[in-house]
Amino acid sequence: MRILVIATAVVALTAASAQAQMGGRRQPGNEAPKADNKPKVDEKAYKAALERIPDPKEKYDPWSGARPSEPAKKPK
Repeated sequence: MRILVIATAVVALTAASAQAQMGGRRQPGNEAPKADNKPKVDEKAYKAALERIPDPKEKYDPWSGARPSEPAKKPK
C-alpha cells in the first residue's frame, strides 16, 4: 500500500511540473484588456531627425583590423 501511495505521489508531481512548463490552460474570459502603451510615432519628427544626422567624412571599414592596411601609393 505504501508503494502505491508513493508511486501516485511521484506521478502527480511529475504531471504537475509538466503542466507548469506548458503554461496550463487559460479560460477565454479571464484576460484583462490590453492597454496601448506604445508611443505614437511622429513621421515629420522622424524624418527631420534623419536629416540632422551628418554624413561621414570617411567610409567606415569594419574589416580594417582584420586585413593589413593599404600600402602607400608611389607617385609616378
